[in-house]
Amino acid sequence: MTKIDLITGILGAGKTTFLRRYAKYLIDKGERIAILENDFGAVNVDVMMLRDLQSDRCQVEMISGCGDPNCHKRRFRTQLIALGMQHFDHVIIEPSGIFDMDEFFDLLYESPLDKWFSIGSILTIVSADLPDILSEQMEYLLASEAACCGKLILSKQAYIKDSVSQTKNRILQHLNRALTGIQCRRQFSDKEIITKEWEQLKDADFHGITAASYRHESYVKQFQTENISSEVHYFMHIHLPEESILPTISTILKDAGCGHIYRMKGALPLEQGWLKINATPERTETETVANAQAVLIVIGEDINRQQIDSHLLKHNTDSAYISI
Repeated sequence: MTKIDLITGILGAGKTTFLRRYAKYLIDKGERIAILENDFGAVNVDVMMLRDLQSDRCQVEMISGCGDPNCHKRRFRTQLIALGMQHFDHVIIEPSGIFDMDEFFDLLYESPLDKWFSIGSILTIVSADLPDILSEQMEYLLASEAACCGKLILSKQAYIKDSVSQTKNRILQHLNRALTGIQCRRQFSDKEIITKEWEQLKDADFHGITAASYRHESYVKQFQTENISSEVHYFMHIHLPEESILPTISTILKDAGCGHIYRMKGALPLEQGWLKINATPERTETETVANAQAVLIVIGEDINRQQIDSHLLKHNTDSAYISI
């Protein structure tokens, strides 16, 4: 049977960055794998950043957004059926930051998926700079997506001044508080979190991750995913002078008139290559990549698209600019 792993984590936790490392480990081990990006948005920037992994040993697929949640579930099931018939060694699923864990379990217990797949590991990525206080909806997502995981994996340790021990304790306390908030009996211990920086992970570490498994935990479902009030807006055909890219991103994030922004992600063209952007109000991360698409995706609550337009249009030189 094909092992199927799920990588969860709230928006901006670092799921795609970890997935790349994990996928490379499996490929180097000689496995034939598939990566499935399951996103409620219309454009998935992360899948574009995984295309370089595509090979005879790695297939990259995406489920794009759909206005009807039931339609999206049908697409998810159809894609899993297509992958199941190809008999991969491993399938890795990365959902968006808003995901209902019951959807994952329910589908894999259905025929014919139950004949092709067995659940391998559920892994939850948690950022070391996780704010102490999140919105009620984000606290719910944090807890519900971690409740069934086999391992917690800490990300972005380099941005924290505290010791690893202090950071680990703070994260575990936050998670356990969030689990209590959704009436889940589970409480994480320090043996269930990997704190090693990802550059230092060895084959033995990844072997342990593949064996992390998962747990069945019950909790009160405080929100339906389709009712969580996050918004996604797309800003396309953007060409900014290189020196204005980061200041413009910073201005948008700091402007309360733009709304409550959780995350901005995407890629913009440079003279040589593209600048991949992953920005939150706390920090902006960038990476130069060879190929991408000129788009910025803004995720948040009460987003004022016209206000964001005004900031981007000050410097944009692409006449085909559009936002939706």
